[in-house]
Amino acid sequence: MKLILKWVLSAVALMVVAYVYSGVVVASFTSALIAALVLGLLNTIVRPVLVLLTLPVTLVTLGLFLFVVNALMFWSASGLLNGFHVQSFTAALIGSLIYSVLGILIDAVLER
Repeated sequence: MKLILKWVLSAVALMVVAYVYSGVVVASFTSALIAALVLGLLNTIVRPVLVLLTLPVTLVTLGLFLFVVNALMFWSASGLLNGFHVQSFTAALIGSLIYSVLGILIDAVLER
């Protein structure tokens, strides 16, 4: 039940990102649900591999390169889906930052 609630709240967070920032477009709530699922899968499967491959760069930049990895995950999810669009890499970076902050808030609320 908690997993489904987190999925729905993540979709709501994507809708909030699209509302707050014009560089991210979400066509509908159904598209947001699918995008949240794809983002979750990419962050579970692909992100650890990218983090491992970019570890030297991440160490040199004191961890700041992880923002780029997060933006790549956000941008690649938009490339895989029709109802979720990110205009540029900069938009992906800003959108992923907003989405990450909202994700932290969601996790904090669900921990109670």
